[in-house]
Amino acid sequence: MDRVILPTLETPTLTKAELADLLFERLGLNKRESKDMVEAFFDIVHTTLVKGEDVKLSGFGNFQIRRKAPRPGRNPRTGEAIPIKARNVVTFHASHKLKGVVQGDIPPGEEFE
Repeated sequence: MDRVILPTLETPTLTKAELADLLFERLGLNKRESKDMVEAFFDIVHTTLVKGEDVKLSGFGNFQIRRKAPRPGRNPRTGEAIPIKARNVVTFHASHKLKGVVQGDIPPGEEFE
């Protein structure tokens, strides 16, 4: 299986357009289908997280909503104490397989076997 490699070092971010192009090139979908598939995937992830549910991507990791309690903060410029309100945040926890590949413990490609 070919590994997805980012186009250049100058563009360390993988965009939705680049994902759609990879689907077009590797799977033979037409450009419209590729773009629609990428948009549908992110819409599902977004909607699920907004509902407060976790998103689990097998072999990749989990996105979770976590509630952060209110806490005292400080303006770094003035040192003034300011309250930070309670809020929801999205966290990501990489799977053991992804961590293993990133750390070099699992050779690329073997995490899907």
